Amino acid sequence: MPIQVTNYQCPACTGPLRFVGESGKLECEYCGSNFEAAEIEVLYADKEEKAAAAMQAAEEGEAGRRAADYDSDWDTSGLSGDWGAENDNMRSYSCPSCGAELICDKSTAATSCPYCGNPTVVPGQFSGALRPDFIIPFKLSKEDAVKALKAHYKGKFLLPKKFTRENHVQEIQGIYVPFWLFDGEAEGDARYEATRSYTYESGGYKVTETKHYEIYRSGSVAFEKVPVDASSKLSDEHMDSIEPYNYKELRAFSTAYLPGFLADKFDVTVEQCRQRADLRCEGTFTRAMRKTIKRYDTCTLKELNVRLKRGKVQYTLLPVWVLNTKWRGKDFLFAMNGQTGKLVGDLPVHWGKLCGIFAAIAIPLTVLGSALSFLL
Repeated sequence: MPIQVTNYQCPACTGPLRFVGESGKLECEYCGSNFEAAEIEVLYADKEEKAAAAMQAAEEGEAGRRAADYDSDWDTSGLSGDWGAENDNMRSYSCPSCGAELICDKSTAATSCPYCGNPTVVPGQFSGALRPDFIIPFKLSKEDAVKALKAHYKGKFLLPKKFTRENHVQEIQGIYVPFWLFDGEAEGDARYEATRSYTYESGGYKVTETKHYEIYRSGSVAFEKVPVDASSKLSDEHMDSIEPYNYKELRAFSTAYLPGFLADKFDVTVEQCRQRADLRCEGTFTRAMRKTIKRYDTCTLKELNVRLKRGKVQYTLLPVWVLNTKWRGKDFLFAMNGQTGKLVGDLPVHWGKLCGIFAAIAIPLTVLGSALSFLL
């Protein structure tokens, strides 16, 4: 498990600072001082500003190259690869088992992979990574995640003991997961078939009368920050399950939020996410159209035409607590939203216990059946 990331030093004692979600501040474990992220950013602003100025000309060429590489009509021109002075202090870690690429401070001693649990994580040189536009800082602590995990395990008698051991639960790791956020607009039209039913009595009979309607809707819907997971290590189903995030708490990216956590490097490009992004945007339009139809008993979509106006794409890191456990050759993943606490977890069944319970029930029933047969 990686030790604390030390991107920033405490101005009071030069000890490493760690971002604590509960207080929303960078805290020093050695002298107890705490600082707002903005305060620390100001201290480092001069060197970052100089680095940004030196790289200004190269940035435009780099942005153009990336846009050509993606070959997508989503607008990726705003994505930046310029880490400025931070570049020299960053390092990439690669897992030979699942291929995960993690980024963190160069002093981090990463010894295990948060995705597959492999104990061998190979350090490499940090290069070629896009700098995120935004980040949502961790709001919930490791203690909160452990508590939620234990509550998730509670009462599950058939769960293997490996999952409930204290030393295993403590292996949970906080990781910033990469997401693409899509802005744009959808316009189109939809046709529905709807019904209204009335029941009344006539001539001693109960009569149900159903009226059928054909409904048309057309319009446009603007959407912003539609999220698509940019990491292949976590399934889309898991990431969808712990949504939504509160985007009002988005912050301009700063490495001041990284101490104490790892950050995943995206391995699914904007172009590879295009189909899923389109589907989510179309889904936003479809739901908006459907909400305008009220006071019907049934409503069925019969035809839908959607045209997308694809806009800006932004790169962001979202907080997730992750624990991966292997059981008889299979991976089981627990993931919790590091901002809201919403969680999802895959759990195995201990078949030995299950068979024991079945036998404990089946044997008395067999004896009882034999006794009843003898009496009859």
